[in-house]
Amino acid sequence: MKERTPTRRRRSKAIDRKLGVPAGTPIHVGERRTDRARISVFEYDAGGCDEYSFTTASEFGALRRARKFLWLNVHGLHDSALMTAIGERFGLHPLTLEDVLNTSQRPKLEEYPNYLFLVLRLLDVDDDTRGIGSDQLGLVIGPDFVLSFQEYARGAFDPVRERLRAPGSPLCDRGPDYLAYALLDIAVDRYFLVVDHLAEKAEGLEDEAMMKPTPALLERINRCKRDTLTVRRAVWPLRELVGTLQRGDRANFSAETRLYLRDVQDHSIHVLESLDGVRDQLGDLLEIYLSSVSNRLNLEVRVLTVLSILFLPATLIAGIWGMNFPQMPLIGDNAGFWWVIGMMATCASAMAALFWRHRLLRQRD
Repeated sequence: MKERTPTRRRRSKAIDRKLGVPAGTPIHVGERRTDRARISVFEYDAGGCDEYSFTTASEFGALRRARKFLWLNVHGLHDSALMTAIGERFGLHPLTLEDVLNTSQRPKLEEYPNYLFLVLRLLDVDDDTRGIGSDQLGLVIGPDFVLSFQEYARGAFDPVRERLRAPGSPLCDRGPDYLAYALLDIAVDRYFLVVDHLAEKAEGLEDEAMMKPTPALLERINRCKRDTLTVRRAVWPLRELVGTLQRGDRANFSAETRLYLRDVQDHSIHVLESLDGVRDQLGDLLEIYLSSVSNRLNLEVRVLTVLSILFLPATLIAGIWGMNFPQMPLIGDNAGFWWVIGMMATCASAMAALFWRHRLLRQRD
């Protein structure tokens, strides 16, 4: 049986804690990505933007809103007490908090009386392993606030923060629906970087498969296919999610913002089409690898066969002159040994020249 990794064991223990627990109980399920949870708050309106940060529930409880709109972002989802305080402050349903703390959710959209709840995956390329990193993003879109929940600080939304900090930013004049669109747009645009990385990796693997197919190459091909599947699982439901927001008549999104959501949906479709191209390329790459291995094996078998044939005349001659007859040609000749060796060498050379002429000792063009 395959041994579980430490991450899988921790996740299994968290799931065990949820067994038999009433629905809506805030229990963190997943890997702890940060040592301490951190909250950043942006209050903004046409007059400007104010920025705060908190690390405890008591500090967050002292927040008093001074502007029209609010964006609260959480890094670190393991602090259940802090999440409960946020839920009580903004009137979140217990099921919403449960989904936020369970980091294995698939992308989805849920509608509550006072807000919309979205779950999607944030993807990036790991600088060390060059693999695909994935973590959960939860978005709560209310009438005058946006709540975002991330597993750890990755800097994905820094461009939005800079836009809010800029004096006279048009983003401050718009409501939380436009801010939610901006966050979704960044998440989808990051998918393009991941797909481009997978496409470059597939091209490199294809060149290697043509030149030198090895078992290690096959492992990298399968790993790339798994990464492609991870991205597809994140993007496919997101396309339907954004399409529902764009087509729906919800008070949380204005008609103008839904026009921008159409652009996000178009980007998600583009990502899927590019991803399908990479997946087809990897499927063809696996066939190229198997064909290259088969061709290389055929070449090796052909060379061994030719070498065996080259030694057949020598074996025949040695067998004839190795018979124990009293009278045989060249038996009494002092140069008989060299005559036999000469016949063996002549036959082998003639056959080698013939094979070389017919390209049996070298790869065909």
